[in-house]
Amino acid sequence: MAQAIWKGQVSFGLLNVPVTLYSGEVRNDIKLRMLDSRNDARVRYERVNEETGDEVPWNEIVKAYEYDKDNYVKIDQDELKEFLTEANNNVELESFIDATDLDPRFYEKPYYLVPQKKFEKGYVLLRESLKQSGMIGIARVVIRTRNHLAAVIPYDDALILNILRFCEEVRALDNYNFPAGDVSDYRISDKELKMSMDLINSMKTEWDPEDYHDEYRKRLLEYVEQKVSKAKPKKSKKSDQPEPSSNVVDLQDLLRKSLEKNSKPKAPGKTSRKSNGDSDTGTKSGKTGSGKAASGARKSASGSKRATTGTARKQTKDNKADATAGTTSKRKTS
Repeated sequence: MAQAIWKGQVSFGLLNVPVTLYSGEVRNDIKLRMLDSRNDARVRYERVNEETGDEVPWNEIVKAYEYDKDNYVKIDQDELKEFLTEANNNVELESFIDATDLDPRFYEKPYYLVPQKKFEKGYVLLRESLKQSGMIGIARVVIRTRNHLAAVIPYDDALILNILRFCEEVRALDNYNFPAGDVSDYRISDKELKMSMDLINSMKTEWDPEDYHDEYRKRLLEYVEQKVSKAKPKKSKKSDQPEPSSNVVDLQDLLRKSLEKNSKPKAPGKTSRKSNGDSDTGTKSGKTGSGKAASGARKSASGSKRATTGTARKQTKDNKADATAGTTSKRKTS
């Protein structure tokens, strides 16, 4: 079932019939996209400024009325809303006319009025009253903020709400040259008229909409399905490139493994040349969780090594100086 447009009521006089409004039209158009023949990429429309050639964002677009060539008056959107009719979900029957009096040119779009549960009695009463009287109801209705003229027509077990065109939307017959006058003015004999009527009667049949289909759509659909069966789908662009998230996970895994490898204790039997080698190794293993901390530990250990080496050299130099001084002193004494 189609999605309901609104729930409301059909009202005339003191009678109100709760109903649900559904669209009676089905759109079966086959959508054909526009592609660039050079690489089969989609072609899209852009909102372009005619003077600058730049694309215009939606928030910079306003509506206007062209009252003369290239002369406009801007229409404020808030002011435009004042002319829209607030939906009241009500089919207000204003009058009733003979069903044969409605000009077929005014029919536009059908909707279904479906009775709500427990309100079927009022619905059937209105439907049968229209059927037996041969009348249809003329009403005003609001659908999606737009005020429409409509006819409520009984059909089978249903009530049809058919949107009607306003008189301003229908071209007058006198705009065209239709042959007027009597049949005899066109030299049509009674015999010719009778033969034409006999032919029409011989082709008379019961109306069945299932006998008539959109042949163009049928042939086009068959053609498209045949093309699709032979087509070779292109691989999705996403499958050609690894997901960014997986790259992040791999990178984190590599970093973790690298840190674990660097934080492993040295194998026994291998003595470090560093004077403070044991403390240096302990510093690294204690800071495995941070690359910066490990780097800092290495710098600290390296600095400690340089300091220790420097001290040892100084002590050696001082000892040599003391030894030389002692030898000189003994020579003088002797």
